[in-house]
Amino acid sequence: MGKSRLEAFSDGVIAIIITIMVLEMRAPHGSELSDLLPVAPTFLTYILSYIYVGLYWNNHHHLFHVVQRVSGSVLWANLHLLFWLSLVPFVTRWLGENHFTAWPTALYGVVLFMAAVAYYLLTRALLAVHGAGGNAKLAAAVGRDVKGKLSVVAYALAIGLAFVMPALSLVLYAVVAAVWLIPDRRIEQVIES
Repeated sequence: MGKSRLEAFSDGVIAIIITIMVLEMRAPHGSELSDLLPVAPTFLTYILSYIYVGLYWNNHHHLFHVVQRVSGSVLWANLHLLFWLSLVPFVTRWLGENHFTAWPTALYGVVLFMAAVAYYLLTRALLAVHGAGGNAKLAAAVGRDVKGKLSVVAYALAIGLAFVMPALSLVLYAVVAAVWLIPDRRIEQVIES
């Protein structure tokens, strides 16, 4: 089956996720700059979450550039990814409102961890649909996915650290996001070749 409906649905869900995140932010009471301090953790968490959702949208978009068709398993794998991304607004607000305490920091990491696992499963489902060697472009674009595997390890480490040093967990989440901000040229190189 074609991929256009899956792409359109995914784009819509991701747009709604970003909209919900911004609507969850509350303006401070008061008109002084100092009134912004109590909402700073919420705003910083929003920025990190916005970057993460944007990274998933960007990578999803690039991935589906080299895909010709999808299957039922791909549709379910995609819904699995969207499920975990849909939890980002919830954990974003909980983390920001509780000023980066242990449990909200850990649960934020669990959602990031599961979204990364879901994205990996989506790529495997796409490779299965296209068969071994059936889509050389897709196989080349996915490659060994070293960044993806290291990200999962970093999330797991950060989840554990959340109960010892939540600030270090947040640094790890930010580092992983920064690593993904560096463009992954695999898919673009495959498309151009």
